[in-house]
Amino acid sequence: MRRLRGSREGMALLTVLLLVAVMAVVAVAILDDVRFSVRRTTNAETQAQAQWYAAGAESLARRQIADLVKIDPARTPLEPRWNGRVLEFPVEEGAIRAVVTDGQACFNLNSLVFGQNEDLFPRPEATTQFVALGAALGLSRARMAAAAAALTDWMDNDAEASPGGAEDARYAGLSTPYRTGGVILADVSEMRAVANMDDALYRRLRPYVCALPATTQTTLNINTLSPAEAPLLVMLTRGALGLQGARAAIAARPALGWSSVDAFWSQPALKGFTPDDETRGQVTLSTRYFDLRVDIDYGGAHAVRTALIHAAPDGGVRTVIRRWTPEE
Repeated sequence: MRRLRGSREGMALLTVLLLVAVMAVVAVAILDDVRFSVRRTTNAETQAQAQWYAAGAESLARRQIADLVKIDPARTPLEPRWNGRVLEFPVEEGAIRAVVTDGQACFNLNSLVFGQNEDLFPRPEATTQFVALGAALGLSRARMAAAAAALTDWMDNDAEASPGGAEDARYAGLSTPYRTGGVILADVSEMRAVANMDDALYRRLRPYVCALPATTQTTLNINTLSPAEAPLLVMLTRGALGLQGARAAIAARPALGWSSVDAFWSQPALKGFTPDDETRGQVTLSTRYFDLRVDIDYGGAHAVRTALIHAAPDGGVRTVIRRWTPEE
């Protein structure tokens, strides 16, 4: 009888211990869920606050750009200095850094075609400039011509591949098949999907190209160009102006910028070069597209927001592209 009673007491004790162990496991699991829920909530709050800070910085940038347009709608002033200037704003638990640069100091890849919506056609003169840009960067003209043909075929409205280019049939044979876009590029990174474009070529071209939301030909503000952007001036002249001459022309800019396009073309550094009407029309003293990059450090996290801002001649300023990633 005593032996049976002791056995029952042992079983009861074992059951209690098992219950305690199970309850301990359940408690740990619940605590983990609570801890992860708190972390998720904190991360969501941090992200939301970072978005508000970025929105505030973008709104401030638009206001500053609007003020620049008001000063002189026909000639974007260089003072107060804005191109490439880093503005930093301390905030509680972090800081905001914003940089505005000339967003059209680049070759517009979408200028390789002309037209609207899906009715896009090749623009040979832009191809010539694209090839000249590559030559100024030390790239093979044949390689650049092939890249231009593939980019044009990617955007144009027909299914016939141009010489050296690629249409749907080329991409359909890949291990992961896809089709051409049939519209203008929304982002420069789309170049990676285009035939005749590898990573080395993409990296070499990336600092000098952009994808503005229009098929208009590249227009450079000669007052914002830096010596490092001299290949763009070579591109504009289709290679008629050498890299050394382009650097000299940019370096000769007055402190407050050129007062007129004619003053730029008549400078001594460009003696002997006479631009045609088309080239002259691609030079301006005003910037219509501005690049904005906002870096937010808040609550131990880091976020990057980029935007393309358009300033219309009538003073209207709006954001046309916005991303929560740095430009590749």
